[in-house]
Amino acid sequence: MDIEAANQTAVKRMMSARPMLTRLAPAREVIPGMVDNLVLHAGPPIEWDRMSGPLRGAVIGALLFEGLAKDEKGAVGMIEAGEVEFAPCHHHGAVGPMAGVISASMEVYVIDNPTHGNQAYSNLNEGYGKVLRYGAYSEEVLDKLRWMNGTLGPVLREALEQSDGLDIRALLAEALHMGDEGHNRNKAGSLLYLKLLSPLIAKVVKDEGVEAEVLQFLGDNALSVLNPVMAACKVMADAAHGVEGSTVVTAMARNGTDFGVRVSGLGDDWFTAPAGIPEGLYFPGFTSEDANADIGDSTITETAGIGGFAMASAPAIVAFVSGTPQDALNTTLEMYEITVAEHEHFTMPPLEFRGTPTGIDIRKVVELGITPRINTGIAHKEPGVGQVGAGLVRPPKEIFEQALFAYAERYQL
Repeated sequence: MDIEAANQTAVKRMMSARPMLTRLAPAREVIPGMVDNLVLHAGPPIEWDRMSGPLRGAVIGALLFEGLAKDEKGAVGMIEAGEVEFAPCHHHGAVGPMAGVISASMEVYVIDNPTHGNQAYSNLNEGYGKVLRYGAYSEEVLDKLRWMNGTLGPVLREALEQSDGLDIRALLAEALHMGDEGHNRNKAGSLLYLKLLSPLIAKVVKDEGVEAEVLQFLGDNALSVLNPVMAACKVMADAAHGVEGSTVVTAMARNGTDFGVRVSGLGDDWFTAPAGIPEGLYFPGFTSEDANADIGDSTITETAGIGGFAMASAPAIVAFVSGTPQDALNTTLEMYEITVAEHEHFTMPPLEFRGTPTGIDIRKVVELGITPRINTGIAHKEPGVGQVGAGLVRPPKEIFEQALFAYAERYQL
């Protein structure tokens, strides 16, 4: 088994993927296997009785949004009666930040990868604070979701129909030169996204009030581009999956209880262990005592070579997740130790335009004892509260050890 050659094949497929945002559509129309009583969630598989507070809150909110339940009690009753199905977003070609909940009528971005012929999906981003993805489900939260899926989504759908698709890889490459790292800091990327969308929106929206509302919402939300970026990273990582003999990680995800990884040469198995509590900065009135364990599919960004792996490009991120600009540089330098390649398209000016560390190798993680560095938001542990801070986290070492043992067994090493 030529592991090095297999890993080079995997990372070359990852880097050559060309994610294009081509359209939006309701989840039930485009996500494979999506049905009306299915709720997709972030992370590896999990059942209701093990779900964390923020994931439970987001599930309840999705059932209320869909009109499947009238209130919290009704939603819980449906779940306990077995009337609701759950599955990881990753099992359906999708990704979602934090709780990652996607339900059937939600508008989702469709990312095409013409290089390898695969697709990925993600929902619309609500912005910061008290939002569904952090487990909040008040009427205010639901009203925003109704506007996003009833007004914003159709506008973006019509706007994208006026284009040949938006090149998200090119957008990311430019944003990395403007102070973003592509995960928790997307200020430049979201403005580039708005720049590309604005003339398209102006073409299709006849109501000036609606046009102003949509443009302001996108402009005010520094995370507007995060969800299409995550879906772009998903098509890149999926392009690297299934390479026989490869030890490259192709998914990292958390559901608020477990942290899981998948490996290119190990099929669709998850390797899991308890998720940790992020270390970071908290909003006024909150402390680490309020924090839930790490949650979300957004670690697909680190999997594809950006996010925490590209912190050298985004020294200002430390004002949000804690630390110093030197810490940001050191984080990226450390990640070179556990990766296979430097990205051909994602480069960092502070490191003389070196490519970002790309292709996490489980062998190197175990041998060196260095786990990936991840930028993340922090959710309150109780359902209904929302975001309470942001910080840094590392996956548990055990999941990489489990994966390496499984690899040795599968390939009889």
